[in-house]
Amino acid sequence: MNGKVIVTGLLAVALIGGAGLYYSLEYAYYAPVPADSAEARIEMTSIVTGKPEMLPIEDFQGIDADTSPLRYRACFKLPTSMATLTESFVIYQKPTPLVAPTQFSCFDAGAIADALKSDKAVAFLGQKNIQYGIDRVIAVFDDGRAYAWNQMNHCGEVVYNGEPAPKGCPPPPETN
Repeated sequence: MNGKVIVTGLLAVALIGGAGLYYSLEYAYYAPVPADSAEARIEMTSIVTGKPEMLPIEDFQGIDADTSPLRYRACFKLPTSMATLTESFVIYQKPTPLVAPTQFSCFDAGAIADALKSDKAVAFLGQKNIQYGIDRVIAVFDDGRAYAWNQMNHCGEVVYNGEPAPKGCPPPPETN
């Protein structure tokens, strides 16, 4: 057998495998979130009540996947002023925007993270434990641009590593 045939075969398998992996990461599991669906409701947790309150939004675009609660991403506009938001809603500590697939071009995790670090945007708690150990985070810029993603909280980080829930965390859900 000729070595060129073997190398060509290995390269072909690697190329097909790489293309399959790229497709599964970027396209296979994501689906658009319809603007009129429950998943498109944007809520922030009130400082006064401690409960999420729905906010009026414009120009919603979102994606999500059933394979992980961390795959939710949304881009939209908030007509509410930053002063009103910071006086009314809980600020989120340690926001970390998660990278979106390239097909969802309105969500640039790096630019959002840079804006949060330089105080050009503020992160708010959308809803704590939207699923056990997962918080919905909303980042808002002064011009009204806003972005949402799901982020693992300290309870989820510990429990999903196989350790018992730390003090102050709700009990984890039963698994079968």
